[in-house]
Amino acid sequence: MNTHDARDMARERGLDLVEVSPNVTPPVCKFMDYGRFLYDKKKRVQTAKAKAQTVLLKEVKYRPNTDTHDLETKTRKAQEFLAEGNKCKLTVMFRGREMAHPERGQELIKRVTLLLGEVAELELEPHMEGRFMSAILVPRKKKK
Repeated sequence: MNTHDARDMARERGLDLVEVSPNVTPPVCKFMDYGRFLYDKKKRVQTAKAKAQTVLLKEVKYRPNTDTHDLETKTRKAQEFLAEGNKCKLTVMFRGREMAHPERGQELIKRVTLLLGEVAELELEPHMEGRFMSAILVPRKKKK
């Protein structure tokens, strides 16, 4: 169809003539309300963004000498973070002479991961970053 005729037909119907495939010969065009098309596209992007789940990385800090009650309290907080669907970073902070015994930090992280074993799994093994030892836990997938 001639371009001028197609443009006239679109104007009669109150629509726009939109080129769909410009790379083929002859180019393919379509009658549509282009403003409404852009509006619907924008709304689809907004709803997709609203439905997208954001995962945050929350951190719980321990010390090598953290006592059992404090350990349980902090671990309960980590469990809440994981229940919300967030990742949880366990950090053991060393100071001074504590740096000579990194195995105490390893044991502490291992104990916390055992306590959280039902709700979390280890994503990143414990490793040293300067004077901090850290590991990352992610929530377990729920069985349907």
